[in-house]
Amino acid sequence: MSTFHDGSTSTHPYKEPSPLPSSIPKVDELGTTSAPLKSAAFFIGAYCKDYNEDFMLCKAENRDPAHCLKEGRRVTRCAQDLITKMRENCLKQFDEHWSCLEANNQVLNNRCRKPERTLNKCMFEKLVRPDQNHPGSPPSQKPIHEVEKPVFTGVQK
Repeated sequence: MSTFHDGSTSTHPYKEPSPLPSSIPKVDELGTTSAPLKSAAFFIGAYCKDYNEDFMLCKAENRDPAHCLKEGRRVTRCAQDLITKMRENCLKQFDEHWSCLEANNQVLNNRCRKPERTLNKCMFEKLVRPDQNHPGSPPSQKPIHEVEKPVFTGVQK
């Protein structure tokens, strides 16, 4: 007869039976749960855009997981770098926002908007500048949100 053994009380940590080849650089995990990742997702997308695009292009070339390990490692390193910078520059705001998400089942509702605003303000001031490029707009023309006194003409009735 077999007995039940709880996995969390194991005396031996899990070891991957087939380690990665030496040609693949070693990268530590991010070390965060899903709530901090969800809180930082917008900034990771903006900060690591080039690495994410390279990874997605690689995945489109070949669906073999081993084909894009190096690009995946670059994405992980970039996210690690951003999380570290967020903790150095906006720790209080970051902790408030992801704690609110954790307490509210990770749903972006009205209760978490205030901590989100303070986090966004801190991040935009200290780390990430939002990209204001609009697809399809002429490069020689100043974007409408930067025009100081826009004059609208040709209003239809």
